[in-house]
Amino acid sequence: MRYIWPQKTVMVSPKKSANFSDFVFGFLRLVRWPNLLMVAITQYLGRLFLVGPAANWQVSLRENALFFIVGSTVLVAAAGYIINDYFDVKIDLVNKPRRVVIGRYLKRRWAMTFHHGLNMLGCTLGFFAGKWVFLISVCSATLLWFYSSYFKRKPFIGNFVVAALSALPLVVLAVYYSQNRNLVAFYALFAFGITLIREIIKDMEDLRGDASQGCRTLPIAWGVRRTKQFTYFLISLFIPTLFVAAHLLQNLFLAWVFAVLLLPIAWLTYRLVFADTRREFGALSQLCKIIMLGGILSMVGA
Repeated sequence: MRYIWPQKTVMVSPKKSANFSDFVFGFLRLVRWPNLLMVAITQYLGRLFLVGPAANWQVSLRENALFFIVGSTVLVAAAGYIINDYFDVKIDLVNKPRRVVIGRYLKRRWAMTFHHGLNMLGCTLGFFAGKWVFLISVCSATLLWFYSSYFKRKPFIGNFVVAALSALPLVVLAVYYSQNRNLVAFYALFAFGITLIREIIKDMEDLRGDASQGCRTLPIAWGVRRTKQFTYFLISLFIPTLFVAAHLLQNLFLAWVFAVLLLPIAWLTYRLVFADTRREFGALSQLCKIIMLGGILSMVGA
């Protein structure tokens, strides 16, 4: 089977002077504000329902440490999105030209200034939370830089790094709070697994733009067919790992949650078999987000 991506060229409007509202909406799009909101919600839900006790939710919400942890995580993540787009302008002009912000609404030097500023502020908040939170913040900021500038252009290592970073919002909770660490770690494992699968699917979606800039992602190095086979293998590891972990935690609720999630995961696998266009891979990437959301919301009953 041949995998054909549309060759239609999308014209991007020439750079023009942007007004303040254009700048604000462009900046919010640049830092992926829905993703940042989800990070914050994940950490608050994790603190309230995983670390607990849920009955003291009002006290937990007023914790200075929790505010610093969430603020640090969100700011470092925002800085990571900026530096990712900074290095990916040429790729994005091929893959998603209408969503390019840097160079259109925000000058490159300002993007770098915001990146450094958000990182500094995020690491400062991490320092106020504690030395281990500070260390995780610094390591995350550093790893995001190297991911954007180098790792994401290499087979698999970039996917693995993003998956690890997606688990960090929960890992930092497990590091700071001693209660129910195994349960928090379980959800971190779930976030890692589904993100790893999604990132590989995204590489298949973005194959054309990545190839045009000399990237060596899995679909480019192996071909789409072998990359799909590797994704099936990861899914086959991901599902039993979750059930084994739920069994070790002796948590029947989690077993039922992931039994329900088997339905969208099975549909994801089925549709992946037949996917061969950028749009189809994009739809599968969005399905991974829905599965992630379902897993995160299940924290309420865990």
